[in-house]
Amino acid sequence: MTSAGPHDLAVTRAGLDDWPVISGWAADEGWNPGLSDGPAFFAQDPEGFFIGRIAGEPVSAISLVNYGAHYAFLGCYLVRPDLRGRGLGSATWRTALAHAGGRTIGLDGVVAQQDNYRRSGFELAHRTVRFAGTAPDTLIADGVRAADKADFDAVVAYDSACCPAERPRFLEHWLTAPGHRVFVRAGRDTGDRLTGYGVIRPARDGLRMGPLFADTAQDADALFAALAGVAVGRTVSLDVPEPNGAAVALAERHGLAPSFETARMYTGPVRSYAEGRVYGVTTLELG
Repeated sequence: MTSAGPHDLAVTRAGLDDWPVISGWAADEGWNPGLSDGPAFFAQDPEGFFIGRIAGEPVSAISLVNYGAHYAFLGCYLVRPDLRGRGLGSATWRTALAHAGGRTIGLDGVVAQQDNYRRSGFELAHRTVRFAGTAPDTLIADGVRAADKADFDAVVAYDSACCPAERPRFLEHWLTAPGHRVFVRAGRDTGDRLTGYGVIRPARDGLRMGPLFADTAQDADALFAALAGVAVGRTVSLDVPEPNGAAVALAERHGLAPSFETARMYTGPVRSYAEGRVYGVTTLELG
């Protein structure tokens, strides 16, 4: 492939059987994908994943996952390191972009690509910082319990208020995937109405928390305690929207330190949502 270029590239829709290659590239970039992410990702939009091949060999990838009629999210934008700088990424990008139609597109862009995203019409909304460290063992998860099937509708409704789009198909898999642990918080003073929920899952390196959505810092702290309790003594990470100062303070208070950053960017307006409830985003790949 010493002289391979865009004219040699064939971009087609990727299937779940391509996920090990895509997630392997993501792991090599230090993105630390979850071990059971693939089926949940593809459940939301099976047509939203693309892979580029040269002579049948995978060399590039991208996802552009549609959420309803107005919003899509771009992720998994990857080119094999030895073939970068040849226009393969741009060709893969152009093929995938049409899948979003007229939807506003969001992404969490790595630092090296943010200028390219701006030139493609994306505007900065905020920074997202990955905080990582060892899960503490001295926390009290007051008012928190493990979620069960009876909580599904309430979790979907709560999630919808915290995101630019509804995503019940994704959650149906995300909340039940192998190794994923889900916790909810509800108080007697709220008539058992949910005041937050959180998920922790095994990843290539340690465990990742996400989402962590909560009404208040107190709710978030209790949920964090429950999530950390699953991973005592192990490495955990939480992707925190920087404008939420209470979320940044929570991560720092529990001994987590910045390890990675991205920029949440959009091509246009998104519906309003409770950004102050977002203490940890679900996943940088799908929003």
